[in-house]
Amino acid sequence: MEAIYLLIIVLVVLGFTLAILFNRLVHLKNNRKQAFSDIDVGLKKRFDLIPNLVETVKGYAKHEKTIFEHITKLRSQGMQSENIEDIAQNENMLRGTLKSLFAVAEAYPDLQANTNFMQLQEELAEVENALAAARRFFNHATKEYNAVLQSFPTILIARLFGFQQEDFFEAKEEEKNNVTISL
Repeated sequence: MEAIYLLIIVLVVLGFTLAILFNRLVHLKNNRKQAFSDIDVGLKKRFDLIPNLVETVKGYAKHEKTIFEHITKLRSQGMQSENIEDIAQNENMLRGTLKSLFAVAEAYPDLQANTNFMQLQEELAEVENALAAARRFFNHATKEYNAVLQSFPTILIARLFGFQQEDFFEAKEEEKNNVTISL
């Protein structure tokens, strides 16, 4: 009789342990999804600012057509991307191209004094800072999720329920180099 009670206690403890570990994995996976959604919100804000910024610069730099077309193309690609790898790749290329746009803008002192341009530039800088923070939070959430996923006994439960390692939001090696655009 004592063996049955002991078996029941062991099964109850195992059941609670299983439930706790499963819920922890679900919680961490949801944190990661929420962190990615913060990146998505920042990217949408940036995508909304870009047309205004490009139009403002276009008025001053009519002969810089290729950079405007490149930014528009990257913006469209970024808005259509759905998986993390494509979004990260487009996001990094667009960030580099925007740096080139600001480099072009430096050649036009009147543009630098334009209040609309200055305001858009400040807003974009704020969005970029928020995106950098969101990427850090996303990567932290991914690291925490992956670490718990790899630990024992969670790894057994993760395999049982199909939880898998997730990728970080990072630039590919070739995207880490300086972007050069010749006009």
